[in-house]
Amino acid sequence: MARLIAALLSVGTSCAFLAGPLPARSRSLRQVREANRKANVMSAKNVAIISTSAGSFAGGPTGLWLEELATPYYAFKQAGHEVIVASPAGGAIPIDAGSMGEGFFTDESKKFLHDPEAVGALCHSVKFSALDLGKVDCLYFAGGHGTVVDFADNAELKAAVESFYAGGKVVAAACHGPIVLAQCVKPDGTPLISGLACTGFTDSEEAAVGLTGKVPFLIETRFKEQGGLFESGADWNPKVVTAGKIITGQNPQSSAVTAEAVIAALA
Repeated sequence: MARLIAALLSVGTSCAFLAGPLPARSRSLRQVREANRKANVMSAKNVAIISTSAGSFAGGPTGLWLEELATPYYAFKQAGHEVIVASPAGGAIPIDAGSMGEGFFTDESKKFLHDPEAVGALCHSVKFSALDLGKVDCLYFAGGHGTVVDFADNAELKAAVESFYAGGKVVAAACHGPIVLAQCVKPDGTPLISGLACTGFTDSEEAAVGLTGKVPFLIETRFKEQGGLFESGADWNPKVVTAGKIITGQNPQSSAVTAEAVIAALA
């Protein structure tokens, strides 16, 4: 496990005796089960969780804030949805070591790193450009300061978000993930966030971690400049805002409530 973490940081047989057809009641129960199975398949959605590929920022290491992927990953799976882990560059996703520090290494994060399937998805993330977006029902942008490197000015992500918004599909982002929205526009050319209730990592939270002067722009300030109806809770407390199919979460503590809002939007 230590080596793995280091690597991620760097980069009807029983009824066969019956003769003849099953009794009518048994056939009916079988049909009900099949109908339920088909209904569950039909209700299942494809959710792409997009993580940063950036392992360095402002002269130091960075990456994905692990909890912000692990929590929605399990929430979506528990809801019966299919989850695809993707990133701008594809391949292994770097983890911000801080997200595995005391007080931040959540139960979901620990579960994730002991889950072979989950770790496999993290080590072999799908390159975003290779996604078949026509088969994806929701784009969920996870956070971590790596996003300021490869989400903030990314033409592929921009085009995808704008297409999903125009098509009425769900777009969600938490913590620094919402930075991807600042570059996007509505079909009429106005900022995507203009007139929409929204949230994201606040200016005061950015100041608290000492990176105000290093990020390309402050999410709260930029969203307000673009006409967004920015909402926030107390620093480091859960906050999610839903504006139609655009769902945003404020900080790492908002991962669970943001995932819950997405599940409701997909229902």
